[in-house]
Amino acid sequence: MNSTAKDGVMETVRTVFWALVIAGVFRTLLFQPFWIPSGSMKDTLLIGDFLFVNKMAYGYSRYSCPFSACPISGRLFASEPERGDVVVFRHPGTGADFIKRLIGLPGDTVQMKDGVLYLNGQMVPQEDAGTFEEIMEPQGSQGNLPRCANEPVGMGGTCISERKIETLPNGVKHDVLNLGNTAADNTPVFSVPAGHYFFMGDNRDNSQDSRFPVSVGGVGMLPAEYLIGRADRIMFSSAGKSLFYFWTWRGDRFFKAVN
Repeated sequence: MNSTAKDGVMETVRTVFWALVIAGVFRTLLFQPFWIPSGSMKDTLLIGDFLFVNKMAYGYSRYSCPFSACPISGRLFASEPERGDVVVFRHPGTGADFIKRLIGLPGDTVQMKDGVLYLNGQMVPQEDAGTFEEIMEPQGSQGNLPRCANEPVGMGGTCISERKIETLPNGVKHDVLNLGNTAADNTPVFSVPAGHYFFMGDNRDNSQDSRFPVSVGGVGMLPAEYLIGRADRIMFSSAGKSLFYFWTWRGDRFFKAVN
């Protein structure tokens, strides 16, 4: 190989190396891509939504890096999340990345009574918002089937969930879905310890969240160091098994704010 060819190869290697370094820094410090794999946050987030997680929102911990590789103790440049934020965090049991809504802050009490949220002993108001409807068919790359309040629903039928608008004490409004009476509709009073947070999915009867302990796949009371970042905006959305199925793209969800 002559010197000109060698120089060309080395230049390519250097370009690829620095591109990977820049991409790694971008992902670690600024924004992390995240696909929505499950229906626990419907109808705020749908299976197949793609978003970037703002990792600057709450500061950095060892979980900010891929494979929890950041040599950080506690959190650097920490700032407190706000009630109602939609947050990506590392699951303390499985190590998978989860996305849920922040409901309980340190010092709060949280309880569900007959499917209604109570914070610090006060009922959180809900107002009727009609129904959420979707087709009973496999969704996303995992082929998950939706759960419905009107079950049983055959393939191709209309799956219906009751929808309400919930208003949190700080004024944040968001949709919640209800499938009917489930075990998670009535809970004991949870007290959120200092340095921890309580999360719930907006699809209240289809979410493994802080109402369930880590030992059974839930989130429990999440320590602050497991926070990764805040979901602010959906960049892209596909209802199909693959993003290459352009006929399944949801154009109305491109660049949609996450509320």
